[in-house]
Amino acid sequence: MAALLLRHVGRHCLQAHFSPQLCIRNWSLPMAMSTCHHGTGIALSAGVSLSGMLAPLLPGNFESYLELVKSLCLGPALIQTAKFALVFPLIYHTWNGIRHLLWDLGKGLKIPQLYQSGVVVLVLTVLSSMGLAAM
Repeated sequence: MAALLLRHVGRHCLQAHFSPQLCIRNWSLPMAMSTCHHGTGIALSAGVSLSGMLAPLLPGNFESYLELVKSLCLGPALIQTAKFALVFPLIYHTWNGIRHLLWDLGKGLKIPQLYQSGVVVLVLTVLSSMGLAAM
């Protein structure tokens, strides 16, 4: 999915005037993961900020909204998918943040290690997200 999006952005950059960094045709794994890390950080920050500002304004309490979701009779597959989609950005940002902290210590900075640690982060993200969504 991300690869298709990156290809679309690359094609669009050729037709419009964008920053040269956005118009690179062949994104590397570390480059794409860095962009996603920034994106998840922005999304998580905005989500927490909006939730904190809007929560006091909403009528009812958490239990009433939980009952509302239960009354919709959504299938378990849809609920698990929604839980996975909610937890995935947080888990990705956490694992990739740990990867960045290791870089700050001077570990894993060679090119093959960048790709290996990127794959490890992606695998850990999927497994951790599936585990949390199953709870």
